[in-house]
Amino acid sequence: MRQAEEEFRDAQRLREAGRFYLSMFLCQQAAEKALKAYLYLEGEEPILSPSITELLTFAASYDSEFENLGRAKRLDDYYLPTRYPNALPGGTPAEYYDDETEALETETMAEAIIALVNQKLAAEGSDICDHERTG
Repeated sequence: MRQAEEEFRDAQRLREAGRFYLSMFLCQQAAEKALKAYLYLEGEEPILSPSITELLTFAASYDSEFENLGRAKRLDDYYLPTRYPNALPGGTPAEYYDDETEALETETMAEAIIALVNQKLAAEGSDICDHERTG
């Protein structure tokens, strides 16, 4: 979970610097790691899928509150094309992802996942969350 929080803060800094493609990718990564932290707490291992959609569905099988985050499945859209030009209709990721509003939306989705996971970890008494460093 600490790594998810670090990557989320890095995503925020990259967005502020105008590096939207990297910010969006790190938002996806932060959300993925947070969901995996929750699932590991529930006793699941190994979890190989990078898909936010799949991880949210899996997390919802333990706690229905994760169903409220369905919009965050859009983070899957930033897993490959933010890194590979051949996953885009043209140009490089740095050129293609030029919309700060879109970057803010990805940040909002990742932040919602991180907040819910931190809430669940705290309720379980887990020491793997770092509440003072999020938000």
